[in-house]
Amino acid sequence: MRVSVFTEPHRGASYDDQLRLARLAEDAGFEGYLRADHYQSMGEQLALPGPTDAWLTLAALARETSRIRLGTLVTSATFRLPGPLAVMVAQVDQMSGGRIDLGIGAGWYAREHTSYGLPFPPVGERFDRLAEQLAVITGLWRTPVGDTFSFYGDHYQLVDAPALPKPTQVPGPPIIIGGRGPKRTPELAAEFADEFNMPFKSVAETAAAYERVTEACHRVGRAEQDRAPLTMSAGIVIAIGRTDAEAARRAAPLHEKSALPPEDPVIGSPAELVDRIGEFAAIGTSRVHLRFIDLTDLDHLELVAAEVLPQLA
Repeated sequence: MRVSVFTEPHRGASYDDQLRLARLAEDAGFEGYLRADHYQSMGEQLALPGPTDAWLTLAALARETSRIRLGTLVTSATFRLPGPLAVMVAQVDQMSGGRIDLGIGAGWYAREHTSYGLPFPPVGERFDRLAEQLAVITGLWRTPVGDTFSFYGDHYQLVDAPALPKPTQVPGPPIIIGGRGPKRTPELAAEFADEFNMPFKSVAETAAAYERVTEACHRVGRAEQDRAPLTMSAGIVIAIGRTDAEAARRAAPLHEKSALPPEDPVIGSPAELVDRIGEFAAIGTSRVHLRFIDLTDLDHLELVAAEVLPQLA
């Protein structure tokens, strides 16, 4: 089982907070450190000191870590144009020595778009734009050096792009597509993704999502295209403690009012988290992203590293 740390810095975290946690995660043996791409908290608190940009942060972490994989879960397609995003991710992949994962989605949180002046089209158009962004990003990365790339979509047009720079990973950083959507999400994952992620839902809901994605892979003939099978991953919100009181304290923020949909957290002991991960493994999960709520609670990460990771080897 591959185990990554997932964080939500928009809840309140400085760059230094993220650097400390990423370095600790690397030293503790986690495979990856991924972060959300949001510009505003989902609750009513200000979440000081305010947001940090996902890709600026990952570029810096790429130079201040050496082994751990880095990435987004997930970048919002409404935030950046696909051509510059392809350049940005390729550059950070070079800066990291080939350790980047690109999680990307259609965008969903209307309030942060309004707050920062970002267009927020209807959901159907957002998914159309996501599909075109995926085609552009993968097309730019896979175009041979010396050739140019052109794309003529309804929302994005590129003419004779030099398709540079190239990422270190070939043909590009692994792409993660995730979500609860029943139709467009499985289709896009089957066509473009290396990993499908079901975020923070029950084992049964996750299994149903995996089945939808597997069916979509069959429809597009992914196996016949000689492409690698999708990695199936799950996000798990955790509040783990040595005692019930410690776990409850770490879970307290989960009771605050939020725009997030209902989640299925693990609140309890390290053994309970091991059991939940085992249940996910039984349905085909090969990677889990553990969401640590408080980025300054380094003891939480150390506890999971000491008492959970050794049991997953």
